[in-house]
Amino acid sequence: MTAITEPEAELLAHFEHTIDRDQRLEPRDWLPEGYRRTMIRQIAQHAHSEIIGMQPEGNWITRAPSLRRKAILLAKVQDEAGHGLYLYSAAETLGADRADLTDRLINGRQKYSSIFNYPTLTFADVGVIGWLVDGAAICNQVPLCRSSYGPYARAMIRICKEESFHQRQGFELLMTMMRGTQGQRDMVQDATNRWWWPSLMMFGPPDAESPNTEQSMAWKVKRHTNDELRQRFVDMSVPQAEVLGVTLPDPKLSWNADREHYDFGAIDWDEFQNVLRGNGPCNTQRVAQRRKASEDGAWVREAAAAHARKKAQGDE
Repeated sequence: MTAITEPEAELLAHFEHTIDRDQRLEPRDWLPEGYRRTMIRQIAQHAHSEIIGMQPEGNWITRAPSLRRKAILLAKVQDEAGHGLYLYSAAETLGADRADLTDRLINGRQKYSSIFNYPTLTFADVGVIGWLVDGAAICNQVPLCRSSYGPYARAMIRICKEESFHQRQGFELLMTMMRGTQGQRDMVQDATNRWWWPSLMMFGPPDAESPNTEQSMAWKVKRHTNDELRQRFVDMSVPQAEVLGVTLPDPKLSWNADREHYDFGAIDWDEFQNVLRGNGPCNTQRVAQRRKASEDGAWVREAAAAHARKKAQGDE
């Protein structure tokens, strides 16, 4: 291991002091390479998830049952594209290259949230994604508004506001369907059954098996562990399910008066790992579509770069 020089030791001490004081680190600050790599990994994974996350619901834009529902869904998908762009920009402040991040995604060298590898079989899935998936995202992301890296934290403020709106939209759609026909109510229950457990997996592996949680907590990148956030989500979702009139697919779900939290059943972590390895129902499809979008848009990027070069030459 290379010895730390005195100037590096001073920089490291300043970095740690900034963390201890609960202040933000900015692109101009010296950052340990481990912190920089961690932030690029987390922000890139988050950005990839937003971009891939456009696909499951985007699939329903042309088939939404009314013009109002089409407009709502189109606006949501556009928001997700914007979230991805904010986050890629935040990663660039750490020295990452957006084109390289895209290449890593479409070649399987960087991950995105496992939840987006499940199919949207009915329009009720759109509502349940808004309720459960965006609800889980809110639980996970609101604490990130206080993340130690400034550009990431500031991006999360706007993202969380929009995600909260998406969740309300999803819940409103489900409430409308639950007041409809028996067939519509059955669709909502079926979608809830399929999305509940993958939503719990969104928070990542159990704390004892999470390789990054301890260091991310120490650096105040994260403020809560995976299991803490998962529990918060369950506690939030149970009363919402009661309002909707749906049953969450977990026979072990029950209130624990001693803990003052809901107990819930065991998560199938083998399924989670299998999806992460690329063997989920839609892994291949999601990445293939992202690769095609990147290839189809190459001429736009090339034209924009050529225009920028020509403009720079004209300004000289």
